Amino acid sequence: MAGKIPAHFIDELLNRIDIVDLINSRVPLKKAGKDYQACCPFHNEKTPSFTVSREKQFYHCFGCGAHGTAIGFLMEYDNLGFVDSIEELASKAGLEVPREGRDESGPDYRPLYASLEKAARYYQWQLRKHPDAGKAINYLKQRGLTGEISVDYGIGYAPPGWDNLIRHMGQTPEALEQLRVTGMISEPEADKCYDRFRERIMFPIRNHRGHTIGFGGRLLGDGKPKYLNSPETPVFHKGRELYGLYEARKALRKIERLLVVEGYMDVVALAQFGIRYAVATLGTATTPEHLERLFRTTSEVIFCFDGDRAGSEAGWKALETALPQMRDGREARFLFLPNGEDPDSLIRKEGREQFEQRIAQATPLSSFLFDKLEEEVDMTSLGGRARLAELAKPLLVKLPGGLFREMMYQRLAQKVGVATEQLGAQPQDQGSNRRRQPVRKKAGAQQMLSPVRRAITLLLLKPELGQLTDLPSQWRDYQAPGIDLLSQLLEIAQNQPNLRTAQIIERWRATPEYHHLEKIWSTATELPTPEEGMETEFRGALQRLVEQQHEQETTQLLERVSTGDASEQEKQRLRQLLSEKQKFADSHRHSD
Repeated sequence: MAGKIPAHFIDELLNRIDIVDLINSRVPLKKAGKDYQACCPFHNEKTPSFTVSREKQFYHCFGCGAHGTAIGFLMEYDNLGFVDSIEELASKAGLEVPREGRDESGPDYRPLYASLEKAARYYQWQLRKHPDAGKAINYLKQRGLTGEISVDYGIGYAPPGWDNLIRHMGQTPEALEQLRVTGMISEPEADKCYDRFRERIMFPIRNHRGHTIGFGGRLLGDGKPKYLNSPETPVFHKGRELYGLYEARKALRKIERLLVVEGYMDVVALAQFGIRYAVATLGTATTPEHLERLFRTTSEVIFCFDGDRAGSEAGWKALETALPQMRDGREARFLFLPNGEDPDSLIRKEGREQFEQRIAQATPLSSFLFDKLEEEVDMTSLGGRARLAELAKPLLVKLPGGLFREMMYQRLAQKVGVATEQLGAQPQDQGSNRRRQPVRKKAGAQQMLSPVRRAITLLLLKPELGQLTDLPSQWRDYQAPGIDLLSQLLEIAQNQPNLRTAQIIERWRATPEYHHLEKIWSTATELPTPEEGMETEFRGALQRLVEQQHEQETTQLLERVSTGDASEQEKQRLRQLLSEKQKFADSHRHSD
């Protein structure tokens, strides 16, 4: 595992990412004054209380209290870890995530990535130079592929022979072990190993950062299996990865939709005809992890299957997997091709325009679900319609709470001929276990803020306050909760004046103080301070902390004097504090 991500990189990343654009790609936002609004994606509501601020680079829900930065949103909405969120944002911004030092708590996969990348280059070289590469090149030409597309997808050739890759890359015990761990060679048998891929067209599989993590190989000539994938390895998990997703994100600035097909050649053939948004699962059915990755990239996913019975069954499995992922704003549709056709053969037969017409006319998830269930019942009878409800309800209950779920229940009610309430499940009562409960707000107006919280709030609202000169400083000796945090915040604001609040808060991500800062920042608009009064109020909050520090110090010194433990220096300090307190009281009395 690589080391810690530098703070300066997170600062730069948040500076490049606009939280409004990020959230709008997942939850459609509407302009509301200087901010943006939507119904909250983290709890069920009909009136929007979810607000996103471009100025703050922060989101906050006044209903359930959800709040955070762009990083926090990805962690919550896409259910990602911190590092994965950073890598996702970095990929969008075209940045490579650097690391500081090493974290010895986990394995370092960089040698495995390097080994796989070297293997990919080896196969690409063999496609150009090996004496037997002609049949591989002829095969690709017959499928209509150009050299440009082959290069874009890194297509290569594994020549005949049992140990070509081993002889090329496995000259040391370390290199041989890397080939074994990455699944490029067999497990030792009688102290011998052999290349896993032989006499195959090679398709490198890349993760979202462009690292080669595995291969798919299409056999040339007779034999089985026709298609062979890398096995599960520390860096390759079939149930999470999608072939072609990295290439799609690289080719398209904005991905409006993703077409999920079944094979490598389908993806590459569609790309050859200009359809660069196709991806393929890796010999497995679509998994929830696949769906999460797809919907992180786009709001519309079209599943493409053969039109035979096997295709229909595979489509139904994909629908069942998709149901729990169908939050509001996401759309899934299903495209079934004519019998005997796959995307590769069909697009070569009818061309891009007609194929994209098929995509545009793909069946929505709602229609596919109800049409499929209606095939199993007699809709002309009361019993048949009741049976439809019994078949549909276990499926609809999987949908996350929200408008789409309510509409699906309404549609079922219309088909059955009853009121929605009679179906025995209220959509708003069910839903994802990730949904938050709305928070009850305390009655009454603005709560009084302590001086330390008021100072922190003002500093978060306006980090430029850290550039003020002649600020009070004795408050740093005050022993009270929040003083160390305020001191660190002020130091960052003073030393790095270009940082925005979201960047400052992220410095505390892995600390207990992080949630306190998030909460303060999310409710910072409740501080009734006009822009022009912030400097005066900030100085006043710090001055009040100085007074509280003096009161604390006075109490401690009085106690030492009363017990006879005070030194002469401490007695002198006590007289000074009492004199200052008297002067302060006199000045207030005269001002009144």
